[in-house]
Parts: sequence; structure tokens; C-alpha cells
Amino acid sequence: MKASGERNALRRLLLQQRCQTAPSLRQQWDAVLMQKLLDWCRQQQPSSLAVYWPIQAEPDLRTCYPQLVSMGISLALPWVVQTDAPLQFLAWQPGDAMELDRYGIPLPAQRTDLLMPEIVLVPCVGFNADAYRLGYGGGFYDRTLAAFPSIRALGVAYHCAQADFLPGEHDIPMQWILTEYQEDTGTGHQS
Repeated sequence: MKASGERNALRRLLLQQRCQTAPSLRQQWDAVLMQKLLDWCRQQQPSSLAVYWPIQAEPDLRTCYPQLVSMGISLALPWVVQTDAPLQFLAWQPGDAMELDRYGIPLPAQRTDLLMPEIVLVPCVGFNADAYRLGYGGGFYDRTLAAFPSIRALGVAYHCAQADFLPGEHDIPMQWILTEYQEDTGTGHQS
């Protein structure tokens, strides 16, 4: 089987595993992840952060987004403007009017207030010990990180998504991987 076929099979397996995890257990993990994200932001003190709206049983961190704003962090949500282009980021804060994009994901109704974030939260389908992310296969985050090397990437995943896989040719490692796991493991990228 080719490497891309192996990655696709791993992606399907990890997505299935995540979607089949009991919602109550994911909520417990999300609570730990939110606290770790808040602690991480207090330590790193980013001025701006691109967050995400969860899909397909991704870690749901939305409850802590207002706390991030109260810490003085400007938030943005990723916007797919073109399929083969880097993401753009729309300034956003909780309570702003929202509309669904073409993928059915909520985005700010305003599409003119762009924000180039210092840090991007990147949801991971999987990740490996070298902090490479396995996503959905569209390459949006990798294209964005390649186009804007000043942006730092904080991957977000459940610990059970850690897997062995080789990065693809265009994959860019995360600077950090945040999981609900209490012990740090891996190459020092995780927190």
C-alpha cells in the first residue's frame, strides 16, 4: 500500500475512533484541554489566536473562548476562501453574528475584518511523536503555515490520536501539541 493510502486508512481509523468515543468522556477531556489551553496562553501571552469551530467530534474548546478574550487575546476563525490557497482569518469574538460557510461550519457574518494571528490552534485527526499532524487531507493548514512562517502552530488533539506515521512531503510540524494527557511525552513539543 502506498504511503498516501496508509495515511488515508489511518485517518479513517482515527476519525472512527474519535467519533465512537463516548460524548461524556470527550467532555471530560475537553475540560482538561480548555484548562491547559488557558494555562498555556497565560504562559505564552499571545496577542492573537486563531481558534476553530469543532467538527467531527474534534475537541470542543468553545467554552473557554470568552476567557481568552478577557485575557486580552484577539481571536479569529479560519476561512477557506479558495481550495488550493492558504486560509484567511476573520476577526471574531463570542457573540458576533455567524453564518455557515460552504462546508457547513459557522463563520463570522462579516467577511472584511481580517486578522493575521500570532498562534493558530490546529485540530488534529492524528499526530506523531515528532509533532507532525494528520489532518483531513485538504492541506489547508500546511499551505497556510508555509505561506506565513511567522505563524506558530499549536496542535490540539486527544491523546489517543497519537500514531506512528511518516509526514507527507508538504507537512509542517506543529510547534506544540496540546492533549488532555497529564504527562508530557514525545519530543518536547507537547504540552
